[in-house]
Amino acid sequence: MEDDVDRLIAAWQRERPDMDVSPMHVLSRVTRLALHLDRARKQAFADHGLEPSEFDVLSALRRAGRPYQLSPGQLVHETLVTSGTMTNRVDRLVGKGLVERLPDPADRRGVQVRLTPAGKNAVDGALDALLGHEQQLLAGLSADEATALAGALRTLSLPFDR
Repeated sequence: MEDDVDRLIAAWQRERPDMDVSPMHVLSRVTRLALHLDRARKQAFADHGLEPSEFDVLSALRRAGRPYQLSPGQLVHETLVTSGTMTNRVDRLVGKGLVERLPDPADRRGVQVRLTPAGKNAVDGALDALLGHEQQLLAGLSADEATALAGALRTLSLPFDR
């Protein structure tokens, strides 16, 4: 069975037989798959009235466990954005009624960001839709193949996580 990447590689091998294009067998497929997954994620989030960046904040709060709240600094750490970007995201989510700002009892100058019941419903619905789609995408793999693929991708991504 031939895919688009096979055709792309064949063209490069024809045009540049002097080059080792073997990394493309894996990484071009990862890149293309990432684009498809990004579209699916955006659609799952949009179906629940969310932007991907909003989902990132809501999911960080949801994963924190009850009472589903974190400081802005913790949210910055969880989502890998700047504090200014986080302020804008939280402002948008407050405006949508999905989070609320509360005084930080441990720091009179600080605040905590808490998920509202509407925010919890939105993030849970978006996650359910996303996981349903992702399960369909992986349906062609056996459990062993999915485990092996996850391990290989973890090995590739670890240097970036450090």
